[in-house]
Amino acid sequence: MTVRVTWVQPEDLVGHELRQAAEDGRDARAVARRWYEAGGAPAPERAGASTPPAPELRALAERLLDELALLESPLEKDEPTEQAAIRAACPDWPAPRPDAPPVTRHRLHAAWLGRAAGCLLGKPVEKLPLDGIRALARATGNWPLTTWFTARNLPAPLAATYPWNRRSAANSLAENIDGMPEDDDLNYPLLTVLLLQRYGQSFTTGDLARLWLDELPAGRTFTAERVAYRNLLDGVEPPHTARYHNPFREWIGAQIRADVHGWTHPGDPAAAAEQAHRDAVLSHTANGVYGAMFTAAALAEAAGGGSDVHGCLAAGLRVVPPRSRFARAVRFGVAAARDNADFDAVADRLHAEYGRYHWVHVLPNAALLAAALTHADGDFSLSICLAVSGGWDTDSNGATAGSLAGLLAGSAQRLPDRWTTPLKNRLASSVPGFDAIGFDELAEQTHRLTHKEALCP
Repeated sequence: MTVRVTWVQPEDLVGHELRQAAEDGRDARAVARRWYEAGGAPAPERAGASTPPAPELRALAERLLDELALLESPLEKDEPTEQAAIRAACPDWPAPRPDAPPVTRHRLHAAWLGRAAGCLLGKPVEKLPLDGIRALARATGNWPLTTWFTARNLPAPLAATYPWNRRSAANSLAENIDGMPEDDDLNYPLLTVLLLQRYGQSFTTGDLARLWLDELPAGRTFTAERVAYRNLLDGVEPPHTARYHNPFREWIGAQIRADVHGWTHPGDPAAAAEQAHRDAVLSHTANGVYGAMFTAAALAEAAGGGSDVHGCLAAGLRVVPPRSRFARAVRFGVAAARDNADFDAVADRLHAEYGRYHWVHVLPNAALLAAALTHADGDFSLSICLAVSGGWDTDSNGATAGSLAGLLAGSAQRLPDRWTTPLKNRLASSVPGFDAIGFDELAEQTHRLTHKEALCP
């Protein structure tokens, strides 16, 4: 019997790497011809494994992945991965705000709750096309999106056409939410808390690798993180773990690991971005790394107070090379939101521009996140609803939007009860020591990480 392990089997990776090559300007036509002549499949539009399985092509796939890695990208000079080169490319690299107040437990509590609520809102429609998300919400009287998705009174034909995410439907629809279920968008912030508790803010990428092997179940990893995990087990050293046979290195995974780096650097976006960079390069390169740096910097700006959502987005852009595709995506999203009062029209414009990318790629999601946050103008409910209603990686975008909007709200009491009450102050997780933990306790643990005596264990 053939065992399918998505996201890591070489015969499934070639199609994704060919797609990545087309996106970053590498001429892979000769490799593509050999792959397709041998019967290889292109990258699936929404999944991690090709259909049908082709284990007989594994040896060829490994050779072709090696050949693809040797092709140079013309975009590399504008999209470096090394920290020094990124900083050199950013003319407006931010300085810390000396007047920034310490981040409070109340603000961190709101950030944790906001991240959870936004993630949970997006879970049942993850992977669905934009038309499907709209149809499901309209059929239940919830469009524009204002509250949790529900299957109540949903016509059976529509439910069959656009099935809920099978892993999430049992615990993320309005009628069955009972606390915050496990999700990688929450597991990774928990791991960052562990990382800083064990190693302090001077941690290395190698420290993070050891933490993953010690505390992160392999089955809870996906896309670039699963490839990096496999590479570690094969003896590949960081940061080469991000590049070796890893076609997902510019997807959204590093971005969902960035929150705690931002929360614990109030008023210092540059320090937050540098810390997020050391985390991100275990599994990502270039635009994938920028997603983490941008998010950490924007959240650090929010954690320091004194800035609105637009200032936070601007702070995030200052740590991203301005000629990169990531910076262009954020600018495009902001401009689209400012140009149109109808967010459906904004989302349609984003999908027309970025619909060629995989739904987990960082670029379309960066454009959508920036557009949603700009359009919502700091309103918490609008922030998470718009981020989710735009499609693509719905739970990740909802989580990041909720994190930033929660920080800006300043306390849990300022978040609407309809989002926080169903969470029941309980988070499920397979990260050791965190299952069933309360968000108030997480805020306390995170707050301790901002104390000077906690930074160098």
